[in-house]
Amino acid sequence: MQRASTEDRSLEDYESYIDDQQRRAIHEHADSLSDLRVAHVNSTASGGGVAEILRALVPLSNDVGVDTDWLVMDAPDEFFDVTKAVHNGLQGDEIEFTDAMRDTYRRVTEKNVAALDGSYDGIVLHDPQSLGMASTLATRSPETTLVWRCHIDLTAANPAFLAFVRSNLDPIDRVIFSRTAYGREITGIEKGVIHPAIDPLTPKNRPLSALSDGGTEASDLEEYPFDPNRPLLVQVSRFDPWKDPLGVVEAYRAVERSIPGVQLVLAGAMPDDDPEGIEIYREVAAETADDPDIHLLTDLPDAGINAIQRGADVVLQKSLREGFALTVSEALWKETPVVGTDVGGIPLQVEDGANGYLVEPRDLTTVADRLALLLENDEQRRRFGERGRETVRERFLIPRLVRDHLTLLSDVGTEFPRRE
Repeated sequence: MQRASTEDRSLEDYESYIDDQQRRAIHEHADSLSDLRVAHVNSTASGGGVAEILRALVPLSNDVGVDTDWLVMDAPDEFFDVTKAVHNGLQGDEIEFTDAMRDTYRRVTEKNVAALDGSYDGIVLHDPQSLGMASTLATRSPETTLVWRCHIDLTAANPAFLAFVRSNLDPIDRVIFSRTAYGREITGIEKGVIHPAIDPLTPKNRPLSALSDGGTEASDLEEYPFDPNRPLLVQVSRFDPWKDPLGVVEAYRAVERSIPGVQLVLAGAMPDDDPEGIEIYREVAAETADDPDIHLLTDLPDAGINAIQRGADVVLQKSLREGFALTVSEALWKETPVVGTDVGGIPLQVEDGANGYLVEPRDLTTVADRLALLLENDEQRRRFGERGRETVRERFLIPRLVRDHLTLLSDVGTEFPRRE
């Protein structure tokens, strides 16, 4: 178990992104939590939405006086093979959950519990990777309140994997989902909902003019292999079957028939906890090798993602399943309209016909039609872009998430100590 490092953050830096009600609630809850110590535990310090959230949430919690650590699990590749299968199973894959997989999971989570130093009043375990630590933590530190933060859509979970989650929930005091529907199969435990959010001050989201010298170089679209002066479609996501990159390619090819010169960028990270990513990347690369207008870009710096999302004419999020998709809020924040599927957390962000379009996940014809419609209508893209930024400003920026998180801790904090 490693303590993740974060840069110092101050709530004052977000003055232009926070309203008086949020500010007042943050400080009131922080004052009530000033004598508590909290830890977040997840499986990677980079490359995914959870890590991006914690990179802002943890230092801002400390800034307002809530002693908060971020701990990252130590795990071998075989553990991430198992947890990727768990993730896929919870999203509906018909795969087997073997005894060997269970043994690997148990061995690694127990090793990480043993390495967890220090005493905490509350521990937030993120996603299935860390959930298995709950039982040992509850036995070892019965006074600690345990929260499981599930970032996954469980609405169509494989029964074997859903049963696995349920079997680990008995020591948990509260489960937090991104949507109410995600928790409908979880009973007998207190549940809540917190929507994820983006940080407007990171190199990924701040204005390009505010980037440092290194970020300015990465944000120069002339340095990338596509032509910034031609129509550009972009999807930013892991190379993951649930993000349907091959479906994105099919939709692009349909658009290309009506809009010559259109280009496609698939940009994605290769996180440590996603061993499937390289296989999907190779499959997409083989499928697109003969098209010079399809560009697969991996592990770009945040400033590069920022520039590509701003330079896109339309951003896609063609997910088949989706917990939330922070990339949607990122694009909307940059006034880029989004064509997204009507799954998971995407409809929370995309208002159909107002800041983008929602489509059925496998309806390639409608995806292509909506893309072409936006590419051909500059004024509609402008209007959608303006509304998209306001959607994110109102609902999906990090100060609101800090408020919601501290509200959660204040609520469960009334139970400290939770066991005699």
